[in-house]
Amino acid sequence: MRTVPAGRWWNAVRVPLALGTPALLSLGDDTGAVIKDGYGKILYWLIPPGDAGDWRLPDVQVLGPGSHVAVPPLRRTSGPGLYWRVPLSRDRYWTDSELLRQALSAAAVASAL
Repeated sequence: MRTVPAGRWWNAVRVPLALGTPALLSLGDDTGAVIKDGYGKILYWLIPPGDAGDWRLPDVQVLGPGSHVAVPPLRRTSGPGLYWRVPLSRDRYWTDSELLRQALSAAAVASAL
């Protein structure tokens, strides 16, 4: 595992597992790479750098310049601890920011019901 600065190659969207799991299911094949912190019950999506800085979603934190994210080795695809919930690959890197925002907004509304 290594700590990588956000904002250069990607921004990261940090979401509690309870909110992130339904969003991940909603995105399906449209999701990009996702890191799971099994101990902290957190999901991190990678999105294009500079995206989502103006988001105001409950329990969602956008990590850009000035932030760092712990990134597991590419081969680490299961827990415990930090691993790739959706592995990084040539075909699966960034998640479309607008699709992710929609999925997280829908998950937040559903959890409030």
